[in-house]
Amino acid sequence: MVDVTDHELVPEHSVLDGDEIEDVLQEYDIKKTDLPKIKRTDPAIRDLDADAEVGDVVKVVRDSRTADQAVVYRLVVD
Repeated sequence: MVDVTDHELVPEHSVLDGDEIEDVLQEYDIKKTDLPKIKRTDPAIRDLDADAEVGDVVKVVRDSRTADQAVVYRLVVD
């Protein structure tokens, strides 16, 4: 089976721990459910070292033409 996370166009994904999640939610003054969603079965997070479970928050770091890197957060759903 092909590991899509090795492809150069797939951005880096990582699961945040509890403290990091709270920091993000406070920084943006939002609730966890306000975050954009990502399915638990999404190929980009399916093979992460730290298994993403429903309710986890995933940090996605993309290359950006204007800001060098763009960081976004996604809530894992079923």
